[in-house]
Amino acid sequence: MKKTWMLDTNICSFIMREQPEAVLTRLEQAVLRGHRIVISAITWSEISLAAQAAAPATQQLAEAFAARLDAILPWDRLAVDATTEIKVALRMAGHAIAAGAVLVTNNT
Repeated sequence: MKKTWMLDTNICSFIMREQPEAVLTRLEQAVLRGHRIVISAITWSEISLAAQAAAPATQQLAEAFAARLDAILPWDRLAVDATTEIKVALRMAGHAIAAGAVLVTNNT
């Protein structure tokens, strides 16, 4: 079964900062199996804001990272409605639920 993997901001930052071989290999294997790699519009907002405050090279890295994704999912009504049942702090989980995605995060 094809899955959608939604990367949380902390995972995206880790990938861009450290370029960990094990994580990159795992994502590559997921793509080769036909799975989608996406981020939430929330994550893109957080990455974009951080990149704007950093050096131009960081901005370019963020843009290059986003270009390799299958999608940046919109924060739409379905995502908002899915979060009404959970705490606001868990809005990424709500968005992943609404998108039918597996949330990849380092949060506990």
